[in-house]
Amino acid sequence: MESLEDKYKKFEEKNKQAELGGGSERIERQHKAGRLTARERVKLFFDPGTFVEMDKYVTHKATDFEMDKKKIMGDGVVTGYGKVDGRLTYVFAQDFTVFGGTMSRANANKIVKVMDLAMNMGAPIIGLNDSGGARIQEGVESLAGYADVFYRNTMASGVIPQISIILGPCAGGAVYSPAITDFICMVQKTSYMFITGPDVIRTVTHEEVTKEELGGAKTHNETSGVAHFMAETDEQALMMIRELLGFLPANNMEDPPVKPCTDNIQREDEKLQTLVPNDPNKPYDILDIINSVVDDHIFFEVQPHYAENIVVGFARLSGKPVGIVANQPAHLAGVLDIGSSLKGARFVRFCDAFNIPLITFVDVPGFLPGTAQEFGGIIKHGAKLLYAFSEATVPKITLITRKAYGGAYDVMSSKHIGADVNLAYPSAEIAVMGPEGAVNIIFRDKLTDEEKKKAVENYKTTFASPYKAAELGYVDEIIYPRQTRLKLIQALDMTQNKSKSNPPKKHGNIPL
Repeated sequence: MESLEDKYKKFEEKNKQAELGGGSERIERQHKAGRLTARERVKLFFDPGTFVEMDKYVTHKATDFEMDKKKIMGDGVVTGYGKVDGRLTYVFAQDFTVFGGTMSRANANKIVKVMDLAMNMGAPIIGLNDSGGARIQEGVESLAGYADVFYRNTMASGVIPQISIILGPCAGGAVYSPAITDFICMVQKTSYMFITGPDVIRTVTHEEVTKEELGGAKTHNETSGVAHFMAETDEQALMMIRELLGFLPANNMEDPPVKPCTDNIQREDEKLQTLVPNDPNKPYDILDIINSVVDDHIFFEVQPHYAENIVVGFARLSGKPVGIVANQPAHLAGVLDIGSSLKGARFVRFCDAFNIPLITFVDVPGFLPGTAQEFGGIIKHGAKLLYAFSEATVPKITLITRKAYGGAYDVMSSKHIGADVNLAYPSAEIAVMGPEGAVNIIFRDKLTDEEKKKAVENYKTTFASPYKAAELGYVDEIIYPRQTRLKLIQALDMTQNKSKSNPPKKHGNIPL
């Protein structure tokens, strides 16, 4: 009979075996490729000593293609839970050293189990993706596993934060799980995402493209807008997501975590008085305003490389997390176009789902004209941003720094679509369009040059100021730029107990 000592020995051996994954040779290969192993990533991600692994001994049940002779404990994914800054968080980490991290029925069950736990306990789930895709030897069972995961991603959407970190390959059907999650972080040179790879593309369309060009971190952060963050190493990616989680509640029934604020609420910045140029055609960087007014000058930008004419991200005001949406006059004059509408709309809806108040900085000359925009569907895409702001029931505070022209004024969280507090600098201009264009349309070339000049000045006096809107109650208060921080914090405090709900319905039909 086995002694107690033998039983413990066996337990230790099995543990060691499971933790070795695909073995030291494969681990070495992973390191050479500039990537960490699944267990190394998990250890780095969680607070030291808090990770609890589940289903460590699970193996696949496949018998085709002599798979029954190849079994490795864990079966290509590490799952469990731990603490991030002391808060419960769930994880699944695909292990490329075991069967290339491919999806089997058994490891899909592990992922499903941990996703169900995250939903039941109301805590975020983080997916560390590093996988060769479906396990071909398992056929439809592998596909079924993917669909089970996709379904749970959809059910969890807007209930718990879901974040994907792409730390290697993620191709074919596998990309749809990250695509449904709230945020995607990719690592330069070692991670990629695409539906069909370079070989298939070459065969079907005869296009020559590398993995990096087709679906690398740069491509998805700058061109497609699929990803939100770009890191240089696995370590940096994991730290970025730890920082992101600090702004988010554990689930949609909680408020975001408030931190003690040591930054003076009354702090004024004289530089803001002259930051917005008097000339409406001169650019300035909206980030200078944002960084100046938020707590400790820390702004965590989301999608910084995509649709740079709009800026979105998280910050704190008096210790409370807020979502910031701002037109960027330093890029394309801050116009709204397809890319910026999509970027803004998705961010606004995320903040609304997770009770994060929205602060909007407005300096927008309108929508970008041109056939490329119209043929690309700017009407329906611009409507997404309008829909997202209108639908949001969280506190909404809007500050017009300069231009707010035409339909873009309406779309950018105006009073009319439910903003709670609307502020403006004395430099604000709220009008249907710029003075020159307006005069041309009103008088249709009937004026001499001198008269035209006068008419433009007259239009400027009437509309290139915030006073007309303030007279009508569309702007609640005109403020000194240097007092922006205090005024935003006062508005945030005033709206903190806001309670508003939209009409009962299954869900709206956002113009997709």
